[in-house]
Amino acid sequence: MLLDLTPEQRAFKESIEQFARGVVAPRAAAIDESGEFPLDVIRAAAGRGLLGVAVSKAWGGLGLDYLSYALAIEAVARASATLAASLVVTNSLVAELVAYAGDQFQKEQWLRALASGKTIGAFALSEPEAGTDAANQQTRAVKAGAGYRITGQKVWVANADAAAVAVVFAVTRPGAGTHGITAFLVPMDAPGITRRARDDSLGVRGLGCMDLDFEVEVGESQVLGPVDQGFRLAMWALQGGRVAIAAQALGIGEAAIDEAIRHAKARKQFGEPIANYQAIQWMLADVATELAAARMLTWKAAVAKDGQESRMVGASMAKLAASEAAHKAADKAMQILASAGYRRGSVVERLFRDVRATEIYQGTSEAQRMIIAERELGI
Repeated sequence: MLLDLTPEQRAFKESIEQFARGVVAPRAAAIDESGEFPLDVIRAAAGRGLLGVAVSKAWGGLGLDYLSYALAIEAVARASATLAASLVVTNSLVAELVAYAGDQFQKEQWLRALASGKTIGAFALSEPEAGTDAANQQTRAVKAGAGYRITGQKVWVANADAAAVAVVFAVTRPGAGTHGITAFLVPMDAPGITRRARDDSLGVRGLGCMDLDFEVEVGESQVLGPVDQGFRLAMWALQGGRVAIAAQALGIGEAAIDEAIRHAKARKQFGEPIANYQAIQWMLADVATELAAARMLTWKAAVAKDGQESRMVGASMAKLAASEAAHKAADKAMQILASAGYRRGSVVERLFRDVRATEIYQGTSEAQRMIIAERELGI
């Protein structure tokens, strides 16, 4: 069983932590304040190979294992939850999916550009009536000449503000449920795509989320994987995405603990640092322990993904444990900082808003519990 990192993994982790501290952290507050997609920081991350960490070197990626990828996302998220989430979309939900299911033409067309950071990807699955019930797709793809005509609406599409390509899911066989959905690689500059800005979000601001309206024609060459097997591909991608979001949550949680410790050592009440009081110590001990336990689940799920094991339950356990432990860490950090953390513009206030999304996107905590319970009950 994995108990520690290899020298190579440790060196990679340290290099990304240095990048996150030096390049990402100084921009984090401004990204949150403006809500603008941080293309400059994305490009800097691309220069470190962070848009194709687990994609093979032959296709422009770093060719590293999934645990290294999770370590990178945690390190980045400690500095900026927004950048980490954007990287997860291009890595887990687009580039890795093209590497897994794409044919040679699709890989030549998109994969190298995605993995090297020349192109940003988006993942268009969610709809107004298809959130947790992702199979309830209303977008349709109907045969039209030598291809398909896609019509419908997608919502909360992260990276859509700057993406050059989107993986779009649409029903190709109505009435067949999960066995009638197909994935398409759709260039975002194709005629018939309308991008609409989303309402402002509580946290993870600057993720480039938009709603997309489709009335677009695509060719047969843009079908990703087998026809009618798109839902299976979506679930495959989300398995990796949930491992990465668990890592993102860990980074946010650790950043919250860092702020709480710094304040507890400096803040004096009744003549001594509040870090000397048992109430503060126990809060920190509890959240540190819960984050450490969640990290072991995340590493285990990453190793399973690396081995191509189809164990969605492990990814669900990791995401559930990490997101809720990180939420508690941010909550306790705010309690420790009190008014210093509650004020608008403080680091803890930003972390408190950012962490909430990890319990929602790529499957809510309730959805993860459903997956885990089904495995435990054998249903």
